[in-house]
Amino acid sequence: AWGAAPFARYFFNTFMLVTLILGCKLVLCTLAAYAFARYEFAGSNVAFALVLAQLMVMPDVLIVENYRTMSTFGILDSIPAIALPYVASAFGVFLLRQTFKTVPKELDDAARVEGANALQTLLKVYVPLARPVYIAYGLVSVSYHWNNFLWPLIVTSSVEARPLTVGLQVFSSTDQGIDWSIICAATLMTSAPLLMAFLLFQRQFVQSFMRAGIR
Repeated sequence: AWGAAPFARYFFNTFMLVTLILGCKLVLCTLAAYAFARYEFAGSNVAFALVLAQLMVMPDVLIVENYRTMSTFGILDSIPAIALPYVASAFGVFLLRQTFKTVPKELDDAARVEGANALQTLLKVYVPLARPVYIAYGLVSVSYHWNNFLWPLIVTSSVEARPLTVGLQVFSSTDQGIDWSIICAATLMTSAPLLMAFLLFQRQFVQSFMRAGIR
């Protein structure tokens, strides 16, 4: 199955895609969640409500507008074009905000006494305490974008930018007939990394969402 199609390229594209999306999400969601959890500013509740409203908007509804935007930017058929609509997450902001609000404010005061600024407090106090939540959220994000199919199918047209899901679909729809044994092997090969990641981090994944649900 490995040599029947450019799966090495598909794996590389998918790895770059999920890494880019996850990295942007962690940075943006961490900063936004910290601001909502620890700072009071005019319109903060309204801003947070608008962030949560994004949860009610299905990504598929925005496909046409997202495609027009990527075309305007001139980045169609590229990994950034697949990633750009997903670099921020309302769910991630909500999850991390709920986690940060459980951190005692006395730790902020202690950090300020030690001379730490707001960014240092975030990185050295809040982020380490939220490590299980980051792991769980990372697994959810990677799993979703590893298996995402419709948007990458629309925005890519070449092997150089095609992720695993689209590559597997193109591979299975050949005009020369379908070898189901190779298809099954390729499907297992694409699913194995996610299964291994979940087995490795299963405890942190379950515990973090159980704790988030009772906050």
